[in-house]
Amino acid sequence: SKKKDCIGKTLSQRPELNRDDAIRLVGFKPLKKNDTLLAGSHFITKGKEANMDNDQGWMSSVAYSPTLGHYIGLGFIKKGHQRMGETIRVVNPARGVEVEAEIVSPHFYDPDGGLQRG
Repeated sequence: SKKKDCIGKTLSQRPELNRDDAIRLVGFKPLKKNDTLLAGSHFITKGKEANMDNDQGWMSSVAYSPTLGHYIGLGFIKKGHQRMGETIRVVNPARGVEVEAEIVSPHFYDPDGGLQRG
């Protein structure tokens, strides 16, 4: 509720965090299950050159999920909440790695908590 006081209320009202094209934390899963995601990679729209003008955000963390059987990542990307299901290029020029990934919810497994609540 925007009417109640809470920790982070002042920060959440900053204009930069409320822009239409603000970066948002979302999840990423590779289109090919054998592909490895790398933390620090940048997101580039398909069909665009990999340069800073076309940079959409970055991968902040990556882990292998034994439950899902592939790598998963969290990252910040422009308009992230509005782009669920979109395919994006994950580019790491320092290591010469590029894979395609789908933008997904950051809740990869049991997002409704049904297993936890039994």
